[in-house]
Amino acid sequence: MITKLTELAEKAINSGKKTRIAVAVAEDNNTINAILKATNNGFVSPILIGNKDKITALLPADIDSNKLQIMNITDPAMAVKEAVRMVRNNEADVLMKGLVGTETFLKAVLDKEKGLLPPKAVMSYTCALEIPKYHKLLFVSDTAVLINPDLNQKITMINYSVAMARKFGIEKPKVALISATEKVSPSMPETLEYSLLCKMAERGQIKNCLVDGPLDIFLACDPTSLSIKGIQSSLEGDADILIFPNLESANSFYKGLMLFGEGELAGLICGTTKPVIVMSRSESENSKYYCIALSCLMAEGK
Repeated sequence: MITKLTELAEKAINSGKKTRIAVAVAEDNNTINAILKATNNGFVSPILIGNKDKITALLPADIDSNKLQIMNITDPAMAVKEAVRMVRNNEADVLMKGLVGTETFLKAVLDKEKGLLPPKAVMSYTCALEIPKYHKLLFVSDTAVLINPDLNQKITMINYSVAMARKFGIEKPKVALISATEKVSPSMPETLEYSLLCKMAERGQIKNCLVDGPLDIFLACDPTSLSIKGIQSSLEGDADILIFPNLESANSFYKGLMLFGEGELAGLICGTTKPVIVMSRSESENSKYYCIALSCLMAEGK
């Protein structure tokens, strides 16, 4: 089982496979450094799309730009469209966002005729967080895409997160449905949905996982808190996956851990025909590197 992001990177290195990654608007320092690190470690073959002069200027002095595949497309929207086209046509295995706005990037991904989202599919985002004070990786959804997911979208979020966790070797992930309280209350609509989700999991409509909620963060991730409150949970305070009621809470949770808790992450868009890496332009080089490694893991079998 993969319990650290360094182990995720080691698995990519030891796989013996090279994943072709098309980077849209690649003229970003952290993105370039992360891609070069993955390339030097032998598990990535990059296609850098964007302003060639700017990309070349960011390359270390010992890198020969002629040995890299660089496509000179200076218009960001056109660079994104070309990267999406390459992935759609199997000329690349993974799409990665560089120095371009998320709206422009996702517009191309969601294009009904030329994009990467199948008809009627739900697009969501799951990330694996490594936090020094937690004993294993913690998968969180949805931190980036679904603003106020409905019941069916929450089911999809669970399924995507479980599929990712199983790729990490977690056979039956423990899924915590996060709220501010463990009590079901009509005044907090997500807790009513959580009750339905728990019953669906109990009856096998949501598979390959244990589901419990509503739970707050303490009850989901700290066995001592269960004892203090006198609450029983099938997750036993040992959650693998946290499902949040909305993007606002999930996004704030993960960013707080990144800024104040020395967290690192690996995350991907889920639901697309090929893995899609979307990260904030302020994310660290390490996190971008781990996202690349995750994309290689999730690209297997695609």
